[in-house]
Amino acid sequence: MPRIVCIGPYKPQLLEPERFQLFVENDKIIDVNIELGYVHRGVEDLFTKRTYMQNLALAERICGICSGVHTLCYAQTAESIMDVEVPDRARYLRCIYMELERLHSHFLWFGVLAHTLHEHKVFLKVMTERERIQALLEYLTGNRIHYLINTVGGVRRDITPKKAERIRDVLKDMKDLSNYLLMLLNNDGVFVEKTEGVGVLSRSIALDVGAVGPTLRGSGVKSDIRRDDSYAAYGEIDFEITTEDEGDVLARTRVRARETLESIRIIEQSLQNLPEGEISVKPGEPLEKEEIGRAEAPRGELIYYIRSNGTNIPERVKIRTPSFANVFALTEMLRGDNIQNARLIIESIDPCFACTDRITIIDRNTGRRQIWG
Repeated sequence: MPRIVCIGPYKPQLLEPERFQLFVENDKIIDVNIELGYVHRGVEDLFTKRTYMQNLALAERICGICSGVHTLCYAQTAESIMDVEVPDRARYLRCIYMELERLHSHFLWFGVLAHTLHEHKVFLKVMTERERIQALLEYLTGNRIHYLINTVGGVRRDITPKKAERIRDVLKDMKDLSNYLLMLLNNDGVFVEKTEGVGVLSRSIALDVGAVGPTLRGSGVKSDIRRDDSYAAYGEIDFEITTEDEGDVLARTRVRARETLESIRIIEQSLQNLPEGEISVKPGEPLEKEEIGRAEAPRGELIYYIRSNGTNIPERVKIRTPSFANVFALTEMLRGDNIQNARLIIESIDPCFACTDRITIIDRNTGRRQIWG
């Protein structure tokens, strides 16, 4: 008879409240039940009560770590609704800001992973060095996290030659930090023993359950929206899609480490090839249509759907975040592994539950179930 081990909904190891019900037999996880809905905020409904421009601030608050890519994906979808052509300079600036965000997100995840593995010196080093990215974002945009840099029609702030030089200085140190992390992940590295063979997700299962981002690329699938469905200026920039074939926690960690170096390459190329011109244009009136927009958030593919009735307020907004897609992969990773690895496996997808939660409403009379975003 299996015993039930519950993690959450409130537990120190989880940054946000969520409930993991693990069915364990002889310390092996034989089944998993994940319950969402503890931080449901009704964001999608709020989108239909504010104007397109006001909704930028709302999109940003869906996730504190990747707030920029939420405003970018929302803005790009709204630009399709309004038939707006973003200036070339703004497209390159968007790449710079979003890759800086990817760096701070990936480095934060490494810090959390190091803390989970009780590697406290690594944790302190990563978090200390990451502060330079946070300070740089504040210098460029006015804030460390919710910087609202994207707007419908472009970006809010330009990058001057002085600011570009500051970015290059910080990137030199970030490149050293990336190489340090890769050194930890080599065959003799301190992280290898604790992560190798843990939480394995095969290529076929990753595709079957719809995994995205580093979780999918860690299982050997070369998929990245920046290349597969190019937006901003990514189609004009040279960078590699990093993959690993093993599908374990170590593979997902190596993917993120190598991605930080690719982000630095993208920023350097964007600065070097930054076109002259305007950084934004005034959007026109919304057309009566519906659009889907996609972007590659640090955790994976982010999707926005907007339906317009021709007014200044969207009729419907639907969001599919990467963590929601990866929850199904997480179930497969946990099943069959040891209970002592549960926390490490959960952390390996870099979960964000506040942007994932849905609420299910059940009609007591008919039993009909409705899931609300």
